Amino acid sequence: MAQHNQLHRRGLMFILSSPSGAGKTTISRMLLKADDEMHLSVSATTRPARPNEEDGVHYHFVSDEKFDAMVREDNFYEWAHVFSHRYGTPKGEIRTGLKQGKDYLFDIDWQGTQQLYQKDQQDIVSVFILPPSLAELRRRLETRAADSAEVIDSRMERARGEISHWAEYDYVVINDDVDECFRQVREILNAERQRRTRQTGLIGFVRELMK
Repeated sequence: MAQHNQLHRRGLMFILSSPSGAGKTTISRMLLKADDEMHLSVSATTRPARPNEEDGVHYHFVSDEKFDAMVREDNFYEWAHVFSHRYGTPKGEIRTGLKQGKDYLFDIDWQGTQQLYQKDQQDIVSVFILPPSLAELRRRLETRAADSAEVIDSRMERARGEISHWAEYDYVVINDDVDECFRQVREILNAERQRRTRQTGLIGFVRELMK
């Protein structure tokens, strides 16, 4: 078994999407903490940094002019407008990392997921996280105590639109209990890592096995 685990495989881009408040950020943090093989894809954004956010760690905080230049130079896997700001996934080292067997975690919305599929479908595994109900989603947003009632209303309206894209994802998980949701997400990830098409070292291994 140990020998099989050492076989080379191509990495994957693991997408987690959900409406704001449904849990993708929490699940993302849990996954990064529990899985040493997972690397966070750091997005570029034109929005200002929030307290305790570090440039290059949470996001690459760039000006509108810099973002425009990156779009012109085709330096993004995907980019989108979200709440009056822009977010994009720089290609950078990701393509090289995938060939080396590295996995990348993407915390992006359905628009970004669509764009990513158009450019690199074979390496993508997408998971959409649903709240157990819209009432529970609103409760979670209100519990944060970080947004005004108007902003929460806007997020709830946006959530309905985001949820309508659930069928575009490979997997859908309902986040009624965060630990159970995390368990299911990890099961999906582990199964996808073992796909025959990603196990690029299998050909050589089987040839040796059959000698």
